[in-house]
Amino acid sequence: MELKYLVVDVDGTLTDSGIYYDDAGNELKKFCTKDAAAFFAAKEAGIKTIVLTGRESPATTRRMKDLKVDFIFQKVKNKKEFLQEFMTSNNIKKEQIAYIGDDLNDLAPMSLVGYIGCPSDSCEEIKRIANYISKVPGGRGCVRDIIEHLFRAAGIWEPLTLKVYNAGV
Repeated sequence: MELKYLVVDVDGTLTDSGIYYDDAGNELKKFCTKDAAAFFAAKEAGIKTIVLTGRESPATTRRMKDLKVDFIFQKVKNKKEFLQEFMTSNNIKKEQIAYIGDDLNDLAPMSLVGYIGCPSDSCEEIKRIANYISKVPGGRGCVRDIIEHLFRAAGIWEPLTLKVYNAGV
């Protein structure tokens, strides 16, 4: 497998697209714990994880630290330009990078990558270009489903998860 980097969007991909506010005005997000398996399996496979989002949120920062994400980029308004610069400065080829996202702000940067995955409730434009459309909606474990699908096809899901969790899947 030539994959070396995995880019993941937050809102609508790692979350259900909802943004919650408490009485003090703090922004809250709900993340699915099932997605952790994808991040840990990718790390075990030597794949660098990148979270790329247009919003900035302390909840995102905290969850991505829990998941040991390699790069967290928030408040990125032009994801395509940002990703192009990241790929150029790190000498990353198209075939070495996958992108998981769900909405129109992910469409342009997806043109730069070799593999595209999306949640079942993604917009039609994303579904049309995706290599794999998860059966699972955003925020309910779609990132795990997409990575599991990709890694099973490569024959590496079970060995990776055995190492990560010390159990067969």
